[in-house]
Amino acid sequence: MLEGSLTAVAAGEQVVPASELAAAMKQIKELQRLLGKKTMENELLKEAVEYGRAKKWIAHAPLLPGDGE
Repeated sequence: MLEGSLTAVAAGEQVVPASELAAAMKQIKELQRLLGKKTMENELLKEAVEYGRAKKWIAHAPLLPGDGE
């Protein structure tokens, strides 16, 4: 373990405790999972809007003031 620390210091890199690295990796994994979930939700909602518009259930009006102006 000391050898790895010395290598990082010799390379001019910061040394981070293993527990801090593990916590950061866990957080990254959770954020990636949430991003994937929200991406799937977004795609599903886009398809629902397209389907609704095709069935004339949803008007083609602009969503925000200024979108169609």
